[in-house]
Order: sequence, then structure tokens, then C-alpha cells
Amino acid sequence: MGKDGEVESRRGAKERCMAEERLIVSVSGVRGTVGGTLSPAIACEFGCAFGTMLGAGATVAVGRDTRPSGSMLISALEAGLLGCGVDVVDLGVATTPGVALMTKLMEASGGVVVTASHNPAEYNGLKFLQPTGTGLTAAMAEKLKGIWQSRRFALAGSDHQGQERRQTNTHGLHIDTVCALIDEKKIASRRFKVVLDSVNGAGCVVSPMLLGRLGCEVCHLNAEASGQFAHPPEPSEENLTQLCQAVRRHKAAVGFAQDADGDRLAIVDENGTFIGEEYTLALAAAYVLRHRKGKLAANLVTSRMIDDIAAAAGCQVVRAPTGEANVVEAMEREGCIFGGEGGGGVIEPRVVPVRDSLVGMAYVLQYLAETGQTVSQLVAEIPRYVMVKTKLPCPPDAMELLTKAVRKAFADREGVRFNPADGLRVDLPDGWVCLRASNTEPILRILAEAADPRRAQGLADEVGRIVQATTG
Repeated sequence: MGKDGEVESRRGAKERCMAEERLIVSVSGVRGTVGGTLSPAIACEFGCAFGTMLGAGATVAVGRDTRPSGSMLISALEAGLLGCGVDVVDLGVATTPGVALMTKLMEASGGVVVTASHNPAEYNGLKFLQPTGTGLTAAMAEKLKGIWQSRRFALAGSDHQGQERRQTNTHGLHIDTVCALIDEKKIASRRFKVVLDSVNGAGCVVSPMLLGRLGCEVCHLNAEASGQFAHPPEPSEENLTQLCQAVRRHKAAVGFAQDADGDRLAIVDENGTFIGEEYTLALAAAYVLRHRKGKLAANLVTSRMIDDIAAAAGCQVVRAPTGEANVVEAMEREGCIFGGEGGGGVIEPRVVPVRDSLVGMAYVLQYLAETGQTVSQLVAEIPRYVMVKTKLPCPPDAMELLTKAVRKAFADREGVRFNPADGLRVDLPDGWVCLRASNTEPILRILAEAADPRRAQGLADEVGRIVQATTG
């Protein structure tokens, strides 16, 4: 191919990429690429939409993770809120659970976090919160989206603009609230050595403060609140080799990894082995059920480990569609005492009804202190499954066609059960597989789990082939 052909090929690839790129507006908030689908103008419009939804005179707590684009987007967001007569309390750089907690404690009308959570560095987003600190319900999210799409904003006159103020005590109040639920002295007596990877994100300041208060010796990796991620911010195995090596080198009791906004937590055991994101919720739930009995909640793609742990304690698990707000809604409806999502998210409603990595760290350390066991020993007590997770491009409006094709392919299997609450989950006697569209990225996710690794991979591969055959 000649030079002109190469240029044309690159141009065509770029145009196809831009065509596939789109602003994601869902129950999880707004996500897009900086300089692409998420611009300052979009952030301002959503500020106007949220301000219109809440009404003039409302108060909104706002905070952001450390992404360099955060300052730009939060300024635009605040402009929209202020322009609708809404007062703004700017918390600065803070974790998502920190902003959620402050929204609740200040009795604000709502909250917004400028974050793309675990998404790659080129993304940013807006996460909207209710006065309780939890995310918007699906109905609320649709209402907000409708206001934004209509562009019918209730702008305030010159004499009724909102006022802005700053507040800087988020970290301390978050730590106090978490520590009220644990035995600080018992944990401190163990003098745990902990390696922490904050990925240069929002957890950089508050997390070592918590661990220091709990008497831990902390080796802090990627500890600059710069937003220059040392590795992709999703705390998955392939991104945490540095943490695993550091745990072995320092002979630490445990390694903790956060995502960019500090709501998700992954764990490395004392041998420097990544135990899997699903074990964060499993270990925290096992600790909780030692002290309190009641229902737990989890999303549809959380490992069956949570069901086994609950059953051993004489309790049950309520399942909800993926999305923190959906899990919290189920928790409130069913009176659950604890819950979360298998991708490293624990939800302790006595702190705040969102995923919270600080709660996860505190509960795991308390569990280690109480039992005198190591992380690997506690993991060995939990029935083991293998989960396979795959990502594929998501053609627009393809889910209905894809779920029909998957349902048809599995319809004649013995003992099959279908759950369409979140894409399509297929349960079989020896495993399950789920196909769903991401709430935060323009991708399809295929997740499969079984006790046999080959079975889990086989289920994921089979659904992957159906997707490829259906979409071409």
C-alpha cells in the first residue's frame, strides 16, 4: 500500500472509532472521553439539568478524583449548578464514598462526583447522588437525562445565583465513621504491614491516614494525587504486578489496591498472590456475618461465593441488576444489612450506601486480627469458583438481538434458567454465564463462573461465538 493509502486507512480507522464512541448516560451516571464525547459544555449542561431537577435554593456537594481533566469539568459543572440558583459545597479531591458521606452528613439536596472510577485515563464522568449519598435510582437517572436532552433549564436571575463554598474535613469524617464500626485497638495490636496501591488517585490521602490510625506499617505505592495513573486504574490482576511484587519484597500481611475514585478494592494475600476482585466482598461478608445476621445483597454477576457464605450463616442473598444504585435499592427494599458488587465493591449502609474501599480495608484487617489467620487461610475456607470475564465491542442497540440469540442457543439445556434483569444471565447446574452491556463503557461484558475452570472458559467462549456470529 502506498503512503496515500496508508493515510486514508488511518483516517478511516479513526473515523470508525469516533463513530463507535458515544457518551454513556446510565444509572451509573455520565461517562465519556475527554476531548471527545465529554466536554466542558456537556458538564455545564448536566449541572444545569441537575440544578433544574433539584430546584433553586438546593445545596449540592461536589468532589472529584485526581484526573487532570477533573478541575476543568468540575468548574463547568458548578457553573451550571450555580446558574440554576443551587448552592455548591466544593470538597476538592475526594473519594466517591467520601463525597457520598458528606452529602449525607451535610443533609445536602444531592451530590456529584467528577470521576470515571476504574475506566481508563482518557475517560472522565459525572456521578450523581441522592441526599442519602447513594446513586440515583433508574427513574431519577431517566428524569435527569430527559431534562438534559430537552435543554429546558430553570436558569436563575442575576439576584438568585447560587453561592459556592469550600469544605476540607471530608477525609477525617470518613475515617471517623469507618472506625466507629471496628475495634481499632485490636487491629493496632497486630502491627500489620500493609502495601497500598492508590494508583495516584483520590485514595492517596485518606487511605494511609486510615491505615496509620489502625497502627499499620504502610508501604504506599503510586501515592501522588496527580491523576497520572501508574497503570490502568481498574484493580485487576494484570494491572497489579507491582503490588504483588512489593508484598513479597516487604513480607507484608496484605496488599490493597484501589481504583481512581477509591470506591473499589482488590486484595493481594501475604504470598503476593492476587486473590481476585470477587474475594473483597466475600471476605468482608464473612466478617460481617460473624457479628450480625441478616440478608445480603449483590448484583447478578457477583460470584456464587457470596451465596455459600450466606448459607453457612443461615442467611440469604438478594440479587439485583448490575449498578451500585440497583444493589442499594434492593438492600433498602429487602432490609439487607450488607452488600456490594463482586468487582471489589463493598457497601456498608451504616457508613454510606455506596461502594467504599475504606470499609473493605478496615473489615479485612479486623477479620485478620480477630481470627489470627492469614489472608490465604481465610480465602481457603471459602468454596472456590473460577470466573472468566471478557470484553467485546458493543454495537449500538444490539442487546435485544444478542440476548435472543443466546436464549435460543441455551433453551434446550437441562436445568437451564434465564434471568433477563440485566442483559441475560443463564444459570445451569454446573455454572452460569451472563451477557450484558456495560453501564460505563461502550462495550459488552461476558462473565462466566463454574467450579471447573474449563467449564467457565467454555461458557464464556460459547457466548462470545454467538455474539460474533450475530453481529458479524
